[in-house]
Amino acid sequence: MKRHLDMKINKHFEKYKQVLILLGSRQVGKTTIVKKIFPKGDYFLVDNEPIRRILETYDIETYKTLINENSKEIIIDEIHLLDNPGRAVKIIYDQLENIRMIITGSSSFHIKNKTGESLAGRKIDYNIYPLTFSEYLNQKGIEKNLNFNILEKIIDDKKYNPKDQLYTFDIKNILSGVLMYGQYPHLIKNSNDEKYLLNFVDSLIFKDILELNLIEDKKLAKDLLKLLAFQIGNLINYSELASSLKADQRTIKRYIEIFEQSFILFRLYPYSKNKRDEISKAAKIFFYDTGVRNALIGDFSDLESRVDKGALFENFIISELIKQDSYSDTNFKFYYWRTKQGSEIDVVLEKGSALIGVEIKYKRKAANKAFKNRYPEARVRLVTADNFY
Repeated sequence: MKRHLDMKINKHFEKYKQVLILLGSRQVGKTTIVKKIFPKGDYFLVDNEPIRRILETYDIETYKTLINENSKEIIIDEIHLLDNPGRAVKIIYDQLENIRMIITGSSSFHIKNKTGESLAGRKIDYNIYPLTFSEYLNQKGIEKNLNFNILEKIIDDKKYNPKDQLYTFDIKNILSGVLMYGQYPHLIKNSNDEKYLLNFVDSLIFKDILELNLIEDKKLAKDLLKLLAFQIGNLINYSELASSLKADQRTIKRYIEIFEQSFILFRLYPYSKNKRDEISKAAKIFFYDTGVRNALIGDFSDLESRVDKGALFENFIISELIKQDSYSDTNFKFYYWRTKQGSEIDVVLEKGSALIGVEIKYKRKAANKAFKNRYPEARVRLVTADNFY
């Protein structure tokens, strides 16, 4: 079961002595990857109450009763559940020499707020997401090797090909399944598992957020998440959301930030060089996983009959680009572009002087020339269901 992060995590301690922090949503594969790469490490799950009580003593002598004196590596899983995770890690890191520390957490919001200061200079973060399309194909036994095809075909002039591609497997059928049910590892052996996804969004997705007291109103949070799921690819209007849910805008914005930091969704902001007619403030909403999105709205109906087919495909491509950019360290910034007159580019990639506008269409259409006319230095790509991979 290959993951793009395998090599980075495997070589982490060759390059750094700092704590390895692996962040991602629940059931995305964090525990699997650290146990695979560090099979001899002492493993401690904070969700285990006796382990949690010992770690919350914040006392090095008590910790020594837990940690094998011959241990070279310790794994602390779900560290976000500790009252003060940063303090616990700092004590072990500073006082137990030659111990390699690997910790995982489901909520980057909590970890970054509670460990940022105490672990300054002592940690390196890695994010892990639902499977990329390449990881999905590999774990399904369809492709032998992992690649960054979707990203590379957009940023590399030699690899970009706007024409329909031929594949040795039924890519349309696989894409349809991915757009419907998403790319969580559970679905590799349990295809089309609607019950799993419905349970995931009903309970697991809120487990950490509720346990950590990050939200006060679970019903409001669920209603907001569902409303956002209906609006993928659309501009967020915080005032309308607040009005619809009878809540204040500050709460709406804070909850969306928590969802974002918990790896449920992300926002794209507009690309603008302060041209008079360019939209310069409103964000668009997308989900890291289309299966989670469909579960939130309770719709797993056939792709071809859906009115949101184009929005699902757009969400899929943009989330793939963000995942692949993170894993490959290409470090692009991501935006969308839109004028007040309605000209639009679905996603804009920018790094240094490089500027790439990407139109994402499920079916082939004539390319929009407005972005290229506005930014002659930009490269423009057309991505469809027939050429994306």
